[in-house]
Amino acid sequence: MHPNPIYRPEGRARDLAFASARGFGTLTVAAGDAAPMISHIPFLTVQGGTRVEAHIVRSNPIARALAGGSRAARLAVIGPDGFISPDWYGIEDQVPTWNYVAVHLTGRLSLAPADGLRDHLSRLSEHFETMLAPKPIWRLSKMTADALARLERMILPVVLEVEAIDSTWKLTQNKSEAARLGAADGLERGSPGAEVAALAAMMRDPPAGA
Repeated sequence: MHPNPIYRPEGRARDLAFASARGFGTLTVAAGDAAPMISHIPFLTVQGGTRVEAHIVRSNPIARALAGGSRAARLAVIGPDGFISPDWYGIEDQVPTWNYVAVHLTGRLSLAPADGLRDHLSRLSEHFETMLAPKPIWRLSKMTADALARLERMILPVVLEVEAIDSTWKLTQNKSEAARLGAADGLERGSPGAEVAALAAMMRDPPAGA
């Protein structure tokens, strides 16, 4: 997380809403002296954001590690990001930077009961399928029993008990409003990054500082 508190406003509800809406993140698990284990996963937040439900491939090293018990873990949920040119501020002696939004959910990761896997898959797919309306919702019932059984043999449900939530909303809050809006205008005209139009919209209405 960025050390400048102006980019780290208080707002657990907003952070959770952002993470839940994204529904996809990078799961990292401590691995002793070795590099952390990493997996990219879709997920659901439940129980008021105190728990994250997901699944991983059975052959994933994280799954093998969890066989010995819960592990410290962090789920990084990354939002829009983009390069910011100093020319857009309309003020002198500035430098380039990169704006972005990120929320980290930290806690203990463990295997979840296997008998809850089908329910998890149903709720996870329905969560994203509803975003495709008016397309009819795809459901597990469309799969044959054999295909569903094969899928369930390949994956394991996991749960992250969330102990801390941290976020960075780096949206040019350290500049004047005119400079921030100028940067948003420039971003909308085109810039390296992902979802730059969404990032520009966030820059026009950033969350209040801490």
